[in-house]
Amino acid sequence: MSTSRRTLVIVGAGPRGTGLIERIAANAPELYDSSGAEGAEGPGDSGGLDIHLVDPHPPGAGRIWRAAQSPLLWMNSHAEDVTMFTDETVVMEGPVRPGPTLHEWAEIDGSTFADRQLQGSYLRWVHEQAVAALPPGVTVHHHPQRALRVSGPREGRQQVWLEGRPRPLLADLVVLALGHLDAELDADQLELAAYAREHGLVHLPPDFTADSDLSALAPGEPVLVRGFGLAFVDLMVLLTEGRGGRYDGDTYVPSGQEPVLYVGSRRGVPYHSKIGYEWSGERPPLPRFFGPAEVDAVLARPDGFDFRRDVWPLIEKELGFAHYHRLFGVHPERTSMAWPDFEEKYAACEPAEREILVASAVPDPADRLDLAALDHPLAGVTYASQEEFQDGLRAYVEGDLSRRHDPSNSPDLAVFLGLLSVYGQLIRLGDVGPWWHGFFSYLASGPPGPRLRQLLALSRAGIVRFVGADMAVAAEDGVFRASSATVPGVTVEARALVEARLPEPTVGRTVDPLLRDLHADGAVESPEGLLRVDRTDGRLLDRSGQPHPRRFALGPYTDVRTPGAFTRPRTGGPAFRQNDATARALLAFLRDLACRASV
Repeated sequence: MSTSRRTLVIVGAGPRGTGLIERIAANAPELYDSSGAEGAEGPGDSGGLDIHLVDPHPPGAGRIWRAAQSPLLWMNSHAEDVTMFTDETVVMEGPVRPGPTLHEWAEIDGSTFADRQLQGSYLRWVHEQAVAALPPGVTVHHHPQRALRVSGPREGRQQVWLEGRPRPLLADLVVLALGHLDAELDADQLELAAYAREHGLVHLPPDFTADSDLSALAPGEPVLVRGFGLAFVDLMVLLTEGRGGRYDGDTYVPSGQEPVLYVGSRRGVPYHSKIGYEWSGERPPLPRFFGPAEVDAVLARPDGFDFRRDVWPLIEKELGFAHYHRLFGVHPERTSMAWPDFEEKYAACEPAEREILVASAVPDPADRLDLAALDHPLAGVTYASQEEFQDGLRAYVEGDLSRRHDPSNSPDLAVFLGLLSVYGQLIRLGDVGPWWHGFFSYLASGPPGPRLRQLLALSRAGIVRFVGADMAVAAEDGVFRASSATVPGVTVEARALVEARLPEPTVGRTVDPLLRDLHADGAVESPEGLLRVDRTDGRLLDRSGQPHPRRFALGPYTDVRTPGAFTRPRTGGPAFRQNDATARALLAFLRDLACRASV
């Protein structure tokens, strides 16, 4: 029997590519015997394996967590809530291989919000450990280049063409782990960009903020900022501390180099603060109302499913259950019914009846979960003047900070755990549209509390000004103008507009040449523009719904995207589950390929 080396190409060497290598190392002893790499032959030898990592950025950290960015930029998670390693809560076929969280590895306080450079160092270390854990005969090669194209027949070896390389890498299998994508401007952005060129204005389209050239935003000049999430927080930091300003307690001391940021968004408020206390006691038994059986029922609908009609009511019930399980269990004095009675009635009733049940069992409205109010805190709210609104929004942020750091409001943390559970189930449904991902990020993936305290200081210093909800931007009379129904009749003029958000991860508008070529070659996108993949193992789907035997994809541009490539310990890690399933599919394919070749 002869042995030969097999080849796997992974395009993208950031945390997702690293996580995949970790799972390959964990599963290889069971699924792929590489002992024939040096010519030793024996029963079951699969032959050696070459893994080619293709990424212009360093392995592990990738683009987002690279060392070459401002040390002022933080993660938005506590260091103790960041891990790249599996635990017993991850539902997967492969073995659990535990490892340190960021705070354990870095030997820092678990409540620290580490800077991104430190996270990049952790990711590089994880990458090195994953590579070291690969069995003998498996070799990893890094190509610091961009992948331009993948070609090859469905049943044969693939060719991965790299920038500046005349010959392709030959691959038995290809995995795309590209992370966040740059995109062409949509029609609205193209129009704004053309207007800015015509009138000598500044227009910065959606981008990863650390990559944006902010030098055109002049000191003292007004800048309209559309977007109030994490991209805005990065922008705020780079244009204040990044230009020499500093904080003296709760007071911001400007350098004089800052522009004035007029910020608004659909909600008109910043994302909710990260929760600032630890969980204690019993966790809610999740999933309860939105688990595998409910997902099976949704998938079995002969006419397909509608997210708002068929899925959202189950999510609402699940999040409510998490909230009230915690409230009744830890603060029974704030309820007027025994938990067993409430739980029985809650399980049986419909949404309208549930509202009546909650009102009778939870006397204080502040203790009730109102997801609609959380999602639209400024709905129907108006202010008589800009200054009144500045005061009002500062009070809102201060209230959010107080609540998210007070353990007496721990049902909020139970809802966070519910959101993670829901996300893990939603993966099986594929593309559920953009609203859910935005809602999840707004509630569960907001900025560190200290960042919102800085926002308050900047607001008091007049460096940040709030515009309101449903911020509208008009390009007219040679300037950009922003307005909001939150403050009727008020318009802000500026010669600069920043779109503070990441580009939408759509296949049709990506500037990535590899994805564009795959799309032209038959890979399909979901109704929301995401790359369609098999939900079980990540294989690319063609226009007939058939999975490609040799091409896989993982990440936010696919229709089974997860909250992130790493996660909080002991929360099931949906990305880890995906990585494990894909790794096992890769290894099984390579093993079977070697077995066929040896016959």
